[in-house]
Amino acid sequence: MIGEELLTAGPYTGYEGESWRKARLLEGLCALTQHHQTHCPEYAKIVHGLWNAGSESSACRQLEDLPFLPVSLFKRMLLSSVPLESRTMTLTSSGTTGQQRSQITLDKETSLRQQRALAASVGDVIGDRRLPMLIADSEDVLSQRTNLSARGAGVLGMMRFGARPVFMLDSDGNLAEEAIDRFLDRFGHAPFFIFGFTFLVWKIFSSLASSDTRRFSNGKLLHSGGWKKMQEQAVDSDTFRSRLRTSHGLERVNDFYGMVEQIGTLFVEGDDHLLHPPAFGNVIIRDPVTWQPCPTGTPGLIQVQSLIPLSYPGHSLLTEDIGVIESRQGTPRFSTPGFRVLGRVKKAELRGCSDVIATTAEAV
Repeated sequence: MIGEELLTAGPYTGYEGESWRKARLLEGLCALTQHHQTHCPEYAKIVHGLWNAGSESSACRQLEDLPFLPVSLFKRMLLSSVPLESRTMTLTSSGTTGQQRSQITLDKETSLRQQRALAASVGDVIGDRRLPMLIADSEDVLSQRTNLSARGAGVLGMMRFGARPVFMLDSDGNLAEEAIDRFLDRFGHAPFFIFGFTFLVWKIFSSLASSDTRRFSNGKLLHSGGWKKMQEQAVDSDTFRSRLRTSHGLERVNDFYGMVEQIGTLFVEGDDHLLHPPAFGNVIIRDPVTWQPCPTGTPGLIQVQSLIPLSYPGHSLLTEDIGVIESRQGTPRFSTPGFRVLGRVKKAELRGCSDVIATTAEAV
């Protein structure tokens, strides 16, 4: 199976070093590039038209050579590498009213790969047993199980690793104070798991009384997304962590970077407060003018790679985010390079890139 060695290795440590990991990763990503060329005609046109590559494109010599798609292309086209009868679920990205949303088609095997990858990454943060779980959201986010939003998919995915889940918001989006109090009375004396999207976590914990910091001191928070809204409120990651620690006693807080177009692949915040790819993933920072890889310390567009996607060509994606690799040495717990997300690129610039590739895919 493509990528089996890395998908079954430890997500951040426990494999045979970075050179071994990159060699296995390159082998698997080249195989996925060939797989998607064979099974997704639109993707094959893109690779042939823009990279002047055909069936031999899998012979790339380094990770930076692999073809990539702009993540916004999934808002323009339905790209699938499996027949209609094999599709088990369609995921959609988040977005405001009127915006186009990404559509990601899953089959059974890709879903299983996602679940295995999530289990490994989440287990590294919360431990190898299921903990009582608080969800910083409303249960209504799960109302459409076969056509989930990014938030719904994230919540549903994380619920597999918690026990006795309690939602912190009611169906009207108000704080479910009684439910939270009952949960803490019953489970707050021992480790428990909290998951939510960053802007909702901030909203909820800003509304909670902070008179007794012991109530959440045993919590382990894993959160992601929504930093644009946080920046509008002048809240950066340091402020976020500090406020949760001083007001609510939450010491164990881990951010992660991920997206519906590569669900299952978590770039988790390490002890150095940098984000780190899992063993089966990679991050490249590209110059937005030359498209060449940027050196350490130089900002550019974030490209993410993952061995998970089999049902759609999402294994190598150019995101809409600006980032910088700050360390290539890793840490004792996170062996892969550490990077930071700095913000979003202007939409008009990305739309132009997406238009070029969409036109190539649609060409006869």
